Amino acid sequence: MYAVIKTGGKQYRVAKGDRLKVEKLGGDVGGKVQFEVLLVGGEGDVKLGKPVVSGAAVEGEIVGQGKHKKVVHFRKKKEGWTKKRGHRQPYTEVLITTVRA
Repeated sequence: MYAVIKTGGKQYRVAKGDRLKVEKLGGDVGGKVQFEVLLVGGEGDVKLGKPVVSGAAVEGEIVGQGKHKKVVHFRKKKEGWTKKRGHRQPYTEVLITTVRA
């Protein structure tokens, strides 16, 4: 069984046992989180929500908090002008523990 969830303005296809890095969520390591379920599928049976599937649940456990690799934004012009900026996006690593239809 799989599900499509929505978190952080993005959608992810998940199944039980999957690990994924999502936009930073509040909570400590070992805490539980629940997600909005947009679609649930299995063996030939698909439930599509409008916008969410009622009665469906996807739960996960927070495994870690961290930051992605640094993204460097570098600009240069002919006159010798340069500008260098950096950014590290925070994330939460989640282990999917339950997918219910």
